[in-house]
Amino acid sequence: MNTVLILGGAAPADAGHGRDLSLRALTQFKARGSRVVVTDTAAALAAAPEYAALADETHVLDHTDPAACVRWALSYREHHPVDAVTGFREYSVVAVAEVAAALQLPGNRPELVRTVRTKDLCRRALRHLGFRQPATALCSTPQDVADFLARHGGPAVVKPRDAAGSAGVVRVDTPAGAARAFARAQAVSGLGPVLVEEFVTGPEYSVEGLFTGGVPHALAVTRKILAPGTFVESGHVTPVELPDGRHRDIAHEATRALAALGLRYGIFHVECWLTADGPVLGEVHVRPGGDWLHAMVEWSHPGLELLGCLHDDLLGLPVPLPTRPARGAAVRFVLPGAGLVTAVDGWDALAGDERLIHAELSVAPGDVVPPPRSSGDRAGTLCLGADSARAAADGVEALLAGLKVHTTPWPADTDTDEDEDALGGDDPDDTDEAAPAGDGPNEKDIR
Repeated sequence: MNTVLILGGAAPADAGHGRDLSLRALTQFKARGSRVVVTDTAAALAAAPEYAALADETHVLDHTDPAACVRWALSYREHHPVDAVTGFREYSVVAVAEVAAALQLPGNRPELVRTVRTKDLCRRALRHLGFRQPATALCSTPQDVADFLARHGGPAVVKPRDAAGSAGVVRVDTPAGAARAFARAQAVSGLGPVLVEEFVTGPEYSVEGLFTGGVPHALAVTRKILAPGTFVESGHVTPVELPDGRHRDIAHEATRALAALGLRYGIFHVECWLTADGPVLGEVHVRPGGDWLHAMVEWSHPGLELLGCLHDDLLGLPVPLPTRPARGAAVRFVLPGAGLVTAVDGWDALAGDERLIHAELSVAPGDVVPPPRSSGDRAGTLCLGADSARAAADGVEALLAGLKVHTTPWPADTDTDEDEDALGGDDPDDTDEAAPAGDGPNEKDIR
């Protein structure tokens, strides 16, 4: 019997897609006859006691501390075999790589994982390998941001080097907004430098896929929908098949980059913009995409067990993959107007729709809804499966239109100015939704 170690594998009932991902992994791993050892923080395990029954073992371990994970894994293996190690969270991927290397198990080289996890290092590596990238710079002071804008013009995007969920990502148009943008990004990243990069205009997509036998295979191209005037993702539709066939260019660019970077294992999620000159790669992730993309990919490929395929590849077993998606799925997030929630209408009517893969609403009368600056500010989820991507997109839009979250304005947010939009993030084919209104192409120095 094989033993699979999952770092950061527990997720409480309110963890949304993270919980579903962990439960699918446990179910699919166990169905293949493996022993499953789940580790996570004491708080996470306490909030999800059912994992003690589902997993063969649970242990307290901080997946954000790679050195501690390596020490624990080496000690554990002295008494118990370990045949594979994996994890599905952004902040666990480095620990997974380090443990796999220490135990001499299949896994991506730790230095490569650290590179793709750090946005500026990933940009540099992709540019060095010949992929078109926006101009970027690390900034230690607001003046560095202002100097970048003076050199390259605006708009630009200021962001933490290694955060997730769109937190701390801000657009800045002129040097006058540099100080505020720098402060907001640094508030998330800590006192270290932040990243500034040219703003790239074009519809945004992501590629979802899986490595098998060391080769990256694209399973779907996903269209990303942004909340107007922000970087916050308000929805995704998959699979996208563009009339001119450019979805194949997107998938090819992503898989070519993964191979060029030297990555060989895991589920992947690669983001990009589609510009007039072709795809420009954004963030590269060696873990499943968030926002229910794992469930949408499985729905789109009937019979596919995405986590089970990961399990089999890590253990050196054959992995038959589907040739192309047969159905479609879409997710939309509830983003009410900022303010105090006074009433919610329509939720009970839509929540029972049998087409829904998942539905949740996290606000009720009396709650305060903030402006959308990160994925954590979204107030609910509607994820729907259908016979095609278009049917799924239309269906979820119709459901969303029937939901009314009424709010009354809260006192005005004073942390804004004319030179900087409080935009919130880059991390899942409407061009007008992919960039704030009025912004034209800004692709100079993309090489």
